[in-house]
Amino acid sequence: MPADTPALGRRGALGRLAAAAALGAAPFLAAADADAAPKPAGAKPAPGRLKQSLSRWTSRAPLPELCKRIRALGFAGVDLVHADEWSVVNDQGLAVSMGYPTRREDDFIAVGFNDPANHALLLKELESAIPLAKRAGVGNLITMFGNRKEGIDEQAAIAHCVAGLSKIAPYAAENGITLCVELLNSKVDHHGYQGDSTAFGVAVMKGVGSPNVKLLYDIYHMQIMEGDVIRTIRDNIRWIGHFHTGGVPGRHEIDGSQELNYHAIAKAIADLDFQGYIAHEFMPARPDPFASFAEAFKICTV
Repeated sequence: MPADTPALGRRGALGRLAAAAALGAAPFLAAADADAAPKPAGAKPAPGRLKQSLSRWTSRAPLPELCKRIRALGFAGVDLVHADEWSVVNDQGLAVSMGYPTRREDDFIAVGFNDPANHALLLKELESAIPLAKRAGVGNLITMFGNRKEGIDEQAAIAHCVAGLSKIAPYAAENGITLCVELLNSKVDHHGYQGDSTAFGVAVMKGVGSPNVKLLYDIYHMQIMEGDVIRTIRDNIRWIGHFHTGGVPGRHEIDGSQELNYHAIAKAIADLDFQGYIAHEFMPARPDPFASFAEAFKICTV
């Protein structure tokens, strides 16, 4: 694995960034009290029909350097960024395409809306993060379905997700924020995760019935679980607010070394007039990770 490439994936990267919270939170909170959301300085239209971003955890480069280098490649934003670093991204002329509502890292994926015992915690986190996101110009916040719980069957889990998300959806709408609930695979990376099928996620979205609660459709994860990616996206695009990429198998580059045709997938998404972001979330296996980021951007430029 190259020096700039994290070996532990998103969860390991979250821990690596945690120490920055205490240093950066106070300036951010002060800035968040401004009346108007900050605008990315000097932002320019991205080439192609899709807005592309890069997940923060995929690189160990300091965030300002990462922003400068990927902006030069044509990227429009940085994905999966904590609140104390939102202003850093904006100051570099990029958007935060997906924000975290909390630095609760160890169990962020496992603790989700499928268990009503988690609702108080999750709602409190989102209620605190939503106004900060609005002031910082961050349009999307990520949240999770959670790991399966003994005694809670699939239909009950759907009902619990609907109940919990329905409580926060009006506040998200009031502030112009979209809550994106991620679909993950339970076969390889996240054993026990309940939101491991498009059908489960869509059932929750239909139950909530809010344009401010959408699915984060992770193409890597859903290829592992069910395949049939393009048709599934076409059939369910109204429920999808965000995309993640990653090569299958291995979650490395999205080039010809893996089984998905990402250029065709990107074209299918663009043909649906999708206005959100497609965020690259893979672990580069090459010595120069930025060459991999540049190639991914080119592949998904349609």
